[in-house]
Amino acid sequence: MTFWRSIAAQVSGLRVRLILAFALLGVTTTSVVASGSYFQARTVILQQAQDAAVLSLTDQLTKVYPISQIPPTQAELDLLAQRLSDREGFAVVLYRNMRGQGSQTSAPLTPELRQAVSDGQIAWQRVSLNGQPWLLIGTQLKLDRTDGTSQASGLEVYSVRSLVPEQQSIDRLATRAWLTGGFSLVLAVLLALLSARGVLRPVRDLGRAARRLGEGDLSTRLTVRGVDELADVARTFNETAGTLERQVGELRRMEADARRFVADVSHELRTPLAAMTAVTDVLDEEADHLPGDAGRAARLVSQEAQNLTQLVNDLMEVSRFDSGTARLALDEVDVGAAVTATLRIRGWVDRVRADLPPGVLARLDPRRLDVIVANLVGNAFRHGAEPVSVRLSADPDWVTIEVADQGPGLDPEVLPHVFDRFYKADTARTRSEGSGLGLAISWENARLHRHGERRGALVAGNGPAGGAVFTLRLPRETTDAGGDR
Repeated sequence: MTFWRSIAAQVSGLRVRLILAFALLGVTTTSVVASGSYFQARTVILQQAQDAAVLSLTDQLTKVYPISQIPPTQAELDLLAQRLSDREGFAVVLYRNMRGQGSQTSAPLTPELRQAVSDGQIAWQRVSLNGQPWLLIGTQLKLDRTDGTSQASGLEVYSVRSLVPEQQSIDRLATRAWLTGGFSLVLAVLLALLSARGVLRPVRDLGRAARRLGEGDLSTRLTVRGVDELADVARTFNETAGTLERQVGELRRMEADARRFVADVSHELRTPLAAMTAVTDVLDEEADHLPGDAGRAARLVSQEAQNLTQLVNDLMEVSRFDSGTARLALDEVDVGAAVTATLRIRGWVDRVRADLPPGVLARLDPRRLDVIVANLVGNAFRHGAEPVSVRLSADPDWVTIEVADQGPGLDPEVLPHVFDRFYKADTARTRSEGSGLGLAISWENARLHRHGERRGALVAGNGPAGGAVFTLRLPRETTDAGGDR
């Protein structure tokens, strides 16, 4: 399919269209000019041959007068035909049923020609005789009376002249017309190629520059040649690329500053958070012994300290993803056993319906697999409804883990944003449990696993019977120790 699409693109390309346009213009112009010249020259040649033959016949007839008697004898008809014949043709003389002819070749006298001659006209007609063109000219001889008038003699004289020389001249004209047309076509194609080269080179340069710009090379610029419209396009492209480079550079600087700020703040918070965690551990031990509001306040402080610690850890993880420093610690893992360990550590074994066949081995990062599964199952408990199921399947290239619940499922408007950072389906619940980073971190962890062109993926959807379904697919043989974004 791609091959035929490439062929179609080449056939419909600008170069081909320019060549076809020039060739069509050249052929049309040459055809019109050559055809007009050919038919005009052909008419002139035949007209000149015809006029010359008529004059020659008239001149010859003046030399053979007078006819001694009417009706003439057969011998006189033969003699007259002989005298009117020459090397360019022959003559036919008719008188009623008598014929005098100075050649052995019979002339194809048509009824139309004979009728015109009988009416007293000088008539002519072009015919083909033995595969060659001939000119037939006919006239009627008249007798002069003593009173100065003339009368019809009944004698019809037909001159049959070959048009082979004229036909050869016409054929040479046709050959020259064809040669001129062919030369014009070649010239038109050459001009089209030159024009296409002059037009397409800047277009190709612009296309390559646009591709490099789209690939992220913001320093791409075009060489401006000339002062035509294509030069204006090149200058506009350079101005646009310069503006884009400045704006993207500023955005990258701001993004780098924001990432550094988050990383620095998260790092600086770890020390006071460690102290707060130690204090909250003491408060947890004493909360049950504290009266009323003091006990509730101690438990609230402990919970919020844990949430803050988790948020700082998530922010540090996100900053590593953004900076490209996140790396995998790969190991040969029994995936079913690793998922079971995740559920057991968090006390979910009895609450989850697990279909985890043993012996499914994969080379991946077990810590990141634990984070993904924990986030998916915890999300199902918080926002879905039990029972929650975890199912493992595998093929030679992929490992698939499916986490499903029996809750209301995901709204179609929510699906495109499930893995966005800090996104919460219920925007009114600003104090809802969780930071909105768990699914985003799980998605990033899945994409870190890759093998060649195969890359891990995490997809959200709804089951046919309702409930949200999250599907994790990881390559069984991860070879990259880290992943680019």
